[in-house]
Amino acid sequence: MRNVHELDQFMTTPNGPLIEMMKRIPGDFLILGAGGKMGVSLATLAKRSAEEAGAKKKVVAVSRFSDAAALEQLTWAGVETISCDLMNESNVLNLPDAENVVYMVGMKFGSTNREAETWAVNAYLPGLIARRFRRARFAVFSSGNVYPLTSVESGGCREKEPVGPIGEYAQSVLGRERIFEYFSQKYQIPCSIIRLNYAIDLRYGVLHDVAQKVFARKPLSLAMGYVNVIWQGDANSMALRSLEFAKAPPFILNVTGLEIVSIRKLAERFGELFKITPVFEGTEAETALLSDATLCSDLFGVPSVRLEEMIRWTAFWVQEGLPDLAKPTHFETRDGKF
Repeated sequence: MRNVHELDQFMTTPNGPLIEMMKRIPGDFLILGAGGKMGVSLATLAKRSAEEAGAKKKVVAVSRFSDAAALEQLTWAGVETISCDLMNESNVLNLPDAENVVYMVGMKFGSTNREAETWAVNAYLPGLIARRFRRARFAVFSSGNVYPLTSVESGGCREKEPVGPIGEYAQSVLGRERIFEYFSQKYQIPCSIIRLNYAIDLRYGVLHDVAQKVFARKPLSLAMGYVNVIWQGDANSMALRSLEFAKAPPFILNVTGLEIVSIRKLAERFGELFKITPVFEGTEAETALLSDATLCSDLFGVPSVRLEEMIRWTAFWVQEGLPDLAKPTHFETRDGKF
C-alpha cells in the first residue's frame, strides 16, 4: 500500500463470509460514533459488503463529525450521515430506526482529569441508546482494558474469566458493558460485546507507535512488554459478523490476533528494516494486558493479514513519511491513566 487511497480501499474490501452474512441478516445498519478512528472504515465496509451481497440496506453513520474528511469519505462510499451530539437526548430520540446498531461511541484519551465526562460518555450514554433502540440487534465495541494485567505465560484472558479494570477509563468501559448487559436482559435485546485490542491501521496503532520511536531513534518503553494486535479491516469484519451471534444476555468476544507480540522483538524487527538499532527504556514486567482470541478464531478463522505483513507495511509507511493520525495508543500505560 503506497498511499491513503490504497490503504482505505484494501481495509474496506469485504471478504466472502461477511458478504454472505449480509445476504442473511435482515434490516438496515446504524453506526453510532462513526467519526472515530475505526468508524469510517467500518461503516464503509458495511456498505460495500451489503452492495456486493446485492442487499438493499441503508448504512447510516452518526457522529459529531469534527473531521470534514471523514464525512466526505463516507458520503463518497454511499453511507448516509447524520451529524449530531449523542449526549443530547433529543438527538438520540430523533435518530432513524434500524434493525442493526453498531455502537462505537467512547472516550479514552484525555480521560484523566475529565473523569466525570468519561463516565457520562462511556456508561450513561449506553443507557439512552439501549432504551431508544430496544428492538434492534447490537454490536457494542468495548476494550480488552476491562481485563486485569495477566502473566505472559497464561496466553491472555479469556471471555469467561473475571474482569479487573485498572483506572477510571477501564472501569467506565466496564460500566458500558454492564449497562448494555442490564438493558439486554431487561428488554431481551440481542447484543454482542467486542473486547478489542489493538487495531492496526498504518496511520496509527501499536505498530506505528513502535516504528516511529525506532525510526526517530527515541527510547522505547518496555513497561508493557507484550501486546495483542489485529489488522483493523479484520477487526471491523469480525465485529460486523458478531451480529449473528448477538443474544440476551450479551455474547462477549475478544477480537484480536492470536499472537502475543513482544515489544522488544517488534522493535528489533523494525530496526532490521530501518537499519537502525532500537533504544530501549526499562525492562519487561512479568504481566501485560493480554487477551486470548481462541474463540474469535474458532468462529471467524485466523485474521487475513499476518503480523509480518503489518510490520512491513508499517515500516514502509513510516519510512516514506506518509500521513499519520497523530494519535498514539499509549499502549505502554500500566496504571490505566490516559
